[in-house]
Amino acid sequence: MPVEDLGLRRAAPALAVFAAVRLLGTAVLAGWGAAVGSSAHTLLSARWDSLWYARIAAEGYGYEVVLPNGDVHANLAFFPLLPWLERLVSGATGLGYGSAGLAVSAVAGLAAAWGIFAVAGAVCRERWPEADARRVGVCAVAVWAALPVGVVQSMAYSEALFTALAAWALYAVLRGWWPAAGLLAAGAGLTRPVGAAVVAAVWTAAALAWRRGERSWRIAAGAVLAPAGAAAYVLWVGAYTGEGLLGYLRVQEGWGNGFDGGLAFARFAAAMLAEGPGPAAAGLALAAGVLLVLWLYALCVRQRQPAPLLVYTGIVVALALGASGYFGSKPRLLLPAFPLLLPAALALARWRPRRAAALLGTAALVSAVYGAFWLNGSGPP
Repeated sequence: MPVEDLGLRRAAPALAVFAAVRLLGTAVLAGWGAAVGSSAHTLLSARWDSLWYARIAAEGYGYEVVLPNGDVHANLAFFPLLPWLERLVSGATGLGYGSAGLAVSAVAGLAAAWGIFAVAGAVCRERWPEADARRVGVCAVAVWAALPVGVVQSMAYSEALFTALAAWALYAVLRGWWPAAGLLAAGAGLTRPVGAAVVAAVWTAAALAWRRGERSWRIAAGAVLAPAGAAAYVLWVGAYTGEGLLGYLRVQEGWGNGFDGGLAFARFAAAMLAEGPGPAAAGLALAAGVLLVLWLYALCVRQRQPAPLLVYTGIVVALALGASGYFGSKPRLLLPAFPLLLPAALALARWRPRRAAALLGTAALVSAVYGAFWLNGSGPP
C-alpha cells in the first residue's frame, strides 16, 4: 500500500477544504454573534464541557458539583489529554486555557482531516481501485467538515483531537505500523472513553494478522500498547476514588451516563412522537437520523471496508446510540465515526467536479448557519 497520502502536497487540497469550511463556520458564528450580542470566542471556548476541560487544566482533578437531586458531577469524567495539552499550550504562549483549547482543536482538526484523507485514500486503493483515491479523500474530508454539528470541530472540545488520533491509528493499522498504531490508540484512550473503539480496531487487525500467520514483536507491541492510555486513566480514577475498577463507572453514573442498548433513547423518541406536532416532527427527524446512520453503516459493510474500520465505526455508533445519557449530545458523539462518510465520498468523487463542489458548498453553508444557531441556543452539552 503506497504512502503518498502522507505527503503534504498531495493532502493540501483536503486540508484547504477543511480550513475553508471551518473558517466559514467561524465567520457565520461571528456575524450571528454581532447581530444578537453574543461572543463567538466565548461560545467556542467557554461553555459546557470547555469549561470543565479548562478547569482541569488550571486546577487538576478533584472538582465536583452536587446537584439538588443528589447527583454528583465530578470532573473525573473527563479524560486528561486535552487539558494536558491546554496547559502545555497556555504555558508556552500565555493564552488562557480556553483559548489554548481552541488552538489545540485547530491543529487537531487539520491533523484529523489529514488522517481522514489518508484513510480514505488507502481504502479506496484497496477496495475501489477504479476510483480516484485523491478525490475520494478530499470529498471525505469535505463531508466530515460540513456535517451539521461540524462546529464542534472548532470548539475547545475533545472531538477533533480524538478523531485525529483515531484516524491516524487506523491508517497505521492499515499500513501495518503496529507500534505507531498502539501508541496512537493509547493517546485516543487518554482523550475520550470511546477510545475503546480504537483499541478494538487495533486488536482486530492484530488478530487477523496472527490468523494469516504473521508473527512479530511489532504486532504484539501494538496490541499491548493500544489499551495503555485508557487503562492507566481508569485505574488512576479507581485509586483516586478508592473504588477500584468500578471507580470510573461510578463517576459516570453521577452524570447519569450508562449503556442500556438504546432503550432510554427509544423511549425519548417515542415520547416526542406522542406529543404535539412540533415535538412529533422532531421525533420523526430523530428517528430518520438514526436510520440514516444505520443505513450508512450497512453500506460500509456492503462495500467491504477493512475489518478494523468496521469494528471501530460499529463501536462508536453503538456507544453513541446505546448510551443512556443526555440525548442532545448524540450527534457530536458520532463525529468520530468518519468511515460512515466513505460511501458518500466515493459517490461524490464520481460526480462532475462542479456539481460536487456546489453540493458540498451548500452543505458547508447550511452547517455554518446551523452551527451558529445551535451554539446560540441549546448547543452541545
